[in-house]
Amino acid sequence: MFIYLSKKIAIPNNIHLKCVSWNKDQGFIACGGDDGLLRVLKLETQTDDAKLKGLAAPSNLSMNQTLEGHSGAVQVVTWNEQHEKLTTSDQNGLIIVWMLYRGAWYEEMINNRNKSVVRSMSWNADGQKICIVYEDGAVIVGSVDGNRIWGKELKGSQLAHVAWSPDSKILLFGMANGEVHIYDNQGNFIMKMTISCLVNVTGAVSIAGIHWYAGSGGYVEPDCPCLAICFDNGRCQIMRYESDENPVCIDTLMNVVSIQWNHCGSVLAVAGSLRGAMEKEFNVVQFYTPFGEHLRTLKVPGKQMSGVAWEGGGLRIALAVESFIYFANIRPDYKWGYCCSTVVYAYTKPERQEYCVVFWDTKNNEKFVKYVKSLMSITTSGDFCILASKADDTQPQYVLILFNSIGTPLDSKYIDIDPMFVTMTKTHVIAASKEAFYMWQYRVAKKLTALEINQVTRTKKEGRERVYHIDSTPSGASDTSPDFTKAFTATRDPICCITATDKTLIVGRESGTLHRYSLPNVVLVQKYTLNNRAHYLSLNCNSSRLAIIDIAGIMTLLDLEVHTSTDNGTGNQPSTGDPSKFERKDVWDMKWANDNPDLFAMMEKTRMYVFRNLDPEEPIQTSGYICNFEDLEIKSVLLDEIMKDPERPNKDNLINFEIRSLRDSRALIEKVGIEEASQFIEDNPHPRLWRLLAEAALQKLDLKTAEQAFVRCKDYQGIEFVKRLGNLQSEPMKQAEVAAYFSRFEEAERMYLDMDRRDLAISLRIKLGDWFKVLALLKSGSGDSDDALLEQANNAIGDYYADRQKWVSAVQYYIKGRNQERLAECYYMLEDYDGLERLTAALPENHKLLQEIGQMFATVGMCEQAVNAYLKCNQPKAAVDTCVHLNQWNKAVELARTHNMKEIKSLLSKYASHLLEKNKTLEAVELYRKAHHFLDAAKLMFKIADEEAKKRTRPLRVKKLYVLAAHLVENYHKQVKTSQQSKGKGKKTEATHALASLLEEDATSADNRIVDNAWRGAEAYHFFLLAQRQLYDGYLENAMRTALHLREYEDVIPPVDIYSLLAVCSAANRAFGTCSQAFIKLESLESLDPEQRQAYEDLALEIFTKHSPKDSRMIEWNASSEGMEERFRTCIVTGLPVQEYSCWICSVCKHCAHDQEISKYNCCPLCHTPIL
Repeated sequence: MFIYLSKKIAIPNNIHLKCVSWNKDQGFIACGGDDGLLRVLKLETQTDDAKLKGLAAPSNLSMNQTLEGHSGAVQVVTWNEQHEKLTTSDQNGLIIVWMLYRGAWYEEMINNRNKSVVRSMSWNADGQKICIVYEDGAVIVGSVDGNRIWGKELKGSQLAHVAWSPDSKILLFGMANGEVHIYDNQGNFIMKMTISCLVNVTGAVSIAGIHWYAGSGGYVEPDCPCLAICFDNGRCQIMRYESDENPVCIDTLMNVVSIQWNHCGSVLAVAGSLRGAMEKEFNVVQFYTPFGEHLRTLKVPGKQMSGVAWEGGGLRIALAVESFIYFANIRPDYKWGYCCSTVVYAYTKPERQEYCVVFWDTKNNEKFVKYVKSLMSITTSGDFCILASKADDTQPQYVLILFNSIGTPLDSKYIDIDPMFVTMTKTHVIAASKEAFYMWQYRVAKKLTALEINQVTRTKKEGRERVYHIDSTPSGASDTSPDFTKAFTATRDPICCITATDKTLIVGRESGTLHRYSLPNVVLVQKYTLNNRAHYLSLNCNSSRLAIIDIAGIMTLLDLEVHTSTDNGTGNQPSTGDPSKFERKDVWDMKWANDNPDLFAMMEKTRMYVFRNLDPEEPIQTSGYICNFEDLEIKSVLLDEIMKDPERPNKDNLINFEIRSLRDSRALIEKVGIEEASQFIEDNPHPRLWRLLAEAALQKLDLKTAEQAFVRCKDYQGIEFVKRLGNLQSEPMKQAEVAAYFSRFEEAERMYLDMDRRDLAISLRIKLGDWFKVLALLKSGSGDSDDALLEQANNAIGDYYADRQKWVSAVQYYIKGRNQERLAECYYMLEDYDGLERLTAALPENHKLLQEIGQMFATVGMCEQAVNAYLKCNQPKAAVDTCVHLNQWNKAVELARTHNMKEIKSLLSKYASHLLEKNKTLEAVELYRKAHHFLDAAKLMFKIADEEAKKRTRPLRVKKLYVLAAHLVENYHKQVKTSQQSKGKGKKTEATHALASLLEEDATSADNRIVDNAWRGAEAYHFFLLAQRQLYDGYLENAMRTALHLREYEDVIPPVDIYSLLAVCSAANRAFGTCSQAFIKLESLESLDPEQRQAYEDLALEIFTKHSPKDSRMIEWNASSEGMEERFRTCIVTGLPVQEYSCWICSVCKHCAHDQEISKYNCCPLCHTPIL
């Protein structure tokens, strides 16, 4: 950062000031002093010039109001920014709260204890509470509306300072004896603060200031020190929190009167006086980082300084000295850079711990944001940018990240040295700590010249990374790998700045010594000695001259080509360079021209000077940071304005300045003439000026002068253009070509059309890619337009709409342009599958687009359309794969049979195995069924039915499962029958063999059982359910007979269920003989445990003690008909034997029923096949 005094305001009547405070939000400055002096001032910039913004703009007092109400010396002033209130107190203890009303300040509240004097007042971070401390130990906390919240008397304490914590939970009280006590926000004592900075200090000390930064502008680093406590003897400690055991301790070596943080907690200002030579004291303000690093010292005139206050944006500081207010301008060290028309800058947000790094593309006005934790610096060169940051809080490691101009990370390196100073060239990044510097040869994808390739080969052999200690003397010998251990050796003369070009590296040391190394070999070439410590170094474009800005802001130049080194690197006295007489003061920024070694621009306070051969041009009033100096134009960015709203950078804050020679040349050309301007440019040659002359000559069709100027600025395209113009005979044609050359395309087009050269107008628009104009010109012609060109224009416009995802508009133009590929893409994006089908039908067979359309249909599950597309382009394999993928196995099998494909069976089995592994048995059944593998499906279905039957819970569901399995077996029978019939015809085609191979099954015993007794399980559960239905409906005789029939199915239904049902039915039918036989069977079952068997025995005893185990009158018939039941089939409606020869037989399951009984049904009671 750089700071300089800029303004001085005198207080009338020579009244001395006691305090000053600057409102951070509204910009009001309050100052209090003797004799009840209280003034509110406001500085505002008043300018209509867009280039004059920020500090460069003249500032005037827009408010200078004296507030009357105090009689004694005003000692404390503090602002409440959130509620626009000012609180003041004088030596008599009178407190006044002022409010803003219609542009003026008025009293709102008055309070006076009449006991003691107010020593300090502080509003909390949200402006809701104020804490007031009195000298006698009284503490009052009040609200913004004037109500008292609580008060407390600290007995035996003399209070001097108070501060709120950022979260308003803690209060710090500074005592007159130098102690700091910590209280909670209700006034309860917590502890005394440990003051580490006063170790080994003797004598009485008092607190000069306590300031706890509230984090309103974010933090420069996570867990950053933000609580500053400073004592009058110059000792200061900066803490992370109130009980921090490792604070940052500083000895400022000055008598301190006041301290204050800037708006974002990155700089602490310590104001006071310093005792110099001959016991003379002078006022100074020292500036420190939160980590105790000294930044700058500002000397201030006058005898006694009494207060310091920062402006809200951190760009100015107000100092109360005797009866004056001094203002100093500050040029912050922003973290920023410029590469490839992109401004890269970083700022902090209160809600995030990381730095927000913005890559603002000024050409397209686009921005790309990255968040980087513990960012240390931003360095740019060419098209690339390096961000240096801490890698991890737990270990001292750092990372260098290489970005391109749109914020894309390209490469990174982790290093062990602290990259306090970073510079970069086209090929290298150099990072330096105080003791050593590290070199990294970065490579990015680009075309290399033969010379660069040779150089890269050489440097790659030497290694991509190297580390050198500043006290060593590198000779350029190869260094295999970086040795970071030597980088930590301490040095008596630390590094303070670095700069580099492609062939030279300059390292500055705190003693004023400069080391010059050659690159890329890193050989110490020469040492130079300066009178002061350098703060900023910059080499010109050919590395012949070095610009140096020292710590005091004085800029000098050092000519590197004048002297050669006499130092052999063995400890001899280093030689001194021959600096020129050039010297400028108060310089805070400078930039060499990229294309002229004698041209540079520099910032001196709020003025920009341009120097050519050390001769200055007239200054330009600006406060911008110089981005780039090229082609006699300086690009400057008003970072101060951007940082006011960093999320929305404005192009108005990017300013271009033309230097005098460019302005003069343009004026000569416009007002005098080309010949005089040519002579002036001859005397002040520069490619930009020759280009300016060439363009002016072209405008006037002075081709000879234009060609000479293009030759002088080495513009080959320009020379060729002049030659082409020379070959044209028509004067209007030349004018039209020149208009097109200068991008006046509308004018050029009009000229072409006036000459009746519509073809040239069309050609111009095609070059520009303006296809809408091309189409309009083609349609406007009277004759027939070129069909190919018309199609090309329609397709280009279709591309325009497609790129913007306006698919409907794109379709219209693609149809006119007959672009079937892009048309298919648009239909797909629009989900217009009917359009895709029409396109498929319109395409010829084997068209390359058909396969792509097939993939489109497949991705959305439209199997049939995908198959049609694949088959049309002769891709049956892809069609089958699509069917498999979409689970259309019947279609897949049909296609495989049609096209003689044999791998379908393996695919089927793989997929079925996959489903079975996931316990998706029903899906596997469906798979086999669709693929016409009915027997495999039946096996799985029988397995499911058997498992469900074991649960013994839902017999109807079990019956349905068995029926479904039997249906699958019937389908298998039909398939075999059809196959046998096709074999019997004697025509064994390839398709027949393929089908035969698919239908081959292992004739195992299990398969035979399933095929031959497919309906047995369904029959069993059908009669099981029928018997129970008959029982509940009161058909007891039929229920018993059906239950008797169930005895044949003990292999399907558990016997305990069968005989339990038979026992119930026979008991209900009073056939106790049959019931007795059922109980005998139940008691003899081995599957029963003793408890169950005992229960059956007890139940049988209870029944048969009451009833004789004899059947009713039909027992003889039952006994005689047992043999008959074996001969007769059973009716599936009644469960009774069918004795008639003519009965109804189901066409599917082949079960029979009485004609009279079945007439009541529409479907077969067993297999549910409709009865026709």
